[in-house]
Amino acid sequence: MKELNWICIGIILATAVLPARSQPVSDEPSEPMEQVTTVSELTDIRPSDWAYQAVKSLVERYGILSGYPDRTFRGNRPLTRNEFAAAIANVIGRIEEQLIAGNSANTIAEDMQTIRRVVAAYGEALSQLRSRVDDLDNRTATVERQQFSTTTKLSGQVYYGVTNGTNDQATLLSRVRLNLLTSFQGNDVLVTQLQAGNDGRDAISKAHDERQNLLGTNGILADGGGLDAVGVPRELKIRKLYYSFRPSENLQVSVGSNLPPSDFIDRNQFANQSGQNFGSSFFANNPLIVQNEIDRFGGAGAAIAWNANRALVIRGLYAAADSATTGLFQDRYQASLEAEYTIPNQPITVRAQYTHADINGTQINAAGLSAEWAIQRRFGVFGIFGRLGIGSYEGFNSILQQDLDLNPKTWALGVSFQNFLIPGSKAGLAVGQPFISDRLGNKTQTNFEAFFGLLLNDRLNISPSVTVVSNPNNRASPTILEWSLRVLYEF
Repeated sequence: MKELNWICIGIILATAVLPARSQPVSDEPSEPMEQVTTVSELTDIRPSDWAYQAVKSLVERYGILSGYPDRTFRGNRPLTRNEFAAAIANVIGRIEEQLIAGNSANTIAEDMQTIRRVVAAYGEALSQLRSRVDDLDNRTATVERQQFSTTTKLSGQVYYGVTNGTNDQATLLSRVRLNLLTSFQGNDVLVTQLQAGNDGRDAISKAHDERQNLLGTNGILADGGGLDAVGVPRELKIRKLYYSFRPSENLQVSVGSNLPPSDFIDRNQFANQSGQNFGSSFFANNPLIVQNEIDRFGGAGAAIAWNANRALVIRGLYAAADSATTGLFQDRYQASLEAEYTIPNQPITVRAQYTHADINGTQINAAGLSAEWAIQRRFGVFGIFGRLGIGSYEGFNSILQQDLDLNPKTWALGVSFQNFLIPGSKAGLAVGQPFISDRLGNKTQTNFEAFFGLLLNDRLNISPSVTVVSNPNNRASPTILEWSLRVLYEF
């Protein structure tokens, strides 16, 4: 009986993986199967196939091969559970009939050898099918694990960076972000992001911290520093907590206790994602428009986005960092407006921006302009982006303990290459000056970065980069040369 079962299974497996040749594969599983007593009736198995005669011998001896009414075998379509059960039952019945009729054991043994040859020949195709099924099962299991409930999904990002530079030693940066996205009605989402790091530093932040950190990653006046993951606290904290919904099709409203302005304004497809694009915090956003002390910690408030038409989007936000202690409309806060226009039928986007802020007693007003141009080529996507900004900083700064009367300017220009020569790759060059002012220091800080990123799979990205900062903090001081290797894992 064991030999009989192997015959049944062998025939089914062998025939189930035979490739279709001339007829298109149908996705319809509901058509009834009918008996085909000769292989010649199966129009999608050619006589030139090596297994043709072997299969023909088995079919015509036992009369057991099941086909479809359109005279196709559909060998590359998986059998349904019902079809498989029906075929096995038919095989067992027919072979039992032959055994009762007195067929010799030698004939059965020969048939078993034939089955083994066919199964061995098509074993690779069967293995590939099994691998695809296993992979699908793993993905399904992952989704089920990340699905906290019918309304909530979990995703995350693990960032590691090894870095070294001028007057520094090799250090490790780490940052973990967990995202909970909850939707109650399909058109809304509650965004919750938890973040923790190792409070790591790089050579650029070390140079900024040697004096008052005015223009570093955690700068008091502006963000013009090195790696974005610098200074992330070890304690697990809420970085984002806001609820977004759509009162109408062209209007989105977000309210919450932790709204980072960079989630809503000054977006840039070539420079915003620090793990996959430029690693420098300065090249991620305009430092006059997105205020550092609001964005890095988030603030309570609201944001809106109105799609006036297909080409024009108007955005506005208000975020207060200290609302729990000083109130929603007290220092420190930021209010911003942005108009984004995409030229019809052209990959060119322009943004005009305005920010009013009160940070540590300093009244800030700034206007900005940014643009990006994505050029599609056969070898990949070539992008150009740029930012300009001009501002006014006035009033007694409680952290610096001095009156400020500054009219800073900022600019940045960059190029990006996506899928250039290597699929999944990114590369970029950018240069800029975060805070140009003749009343702050005796020089102007200049930042430069070059990076290459390679997406190893849909979760893992590796990106080496080189960053140069001259005259940090707008002081005449040695130029900092820093290299880093960033590894980003997303799940």
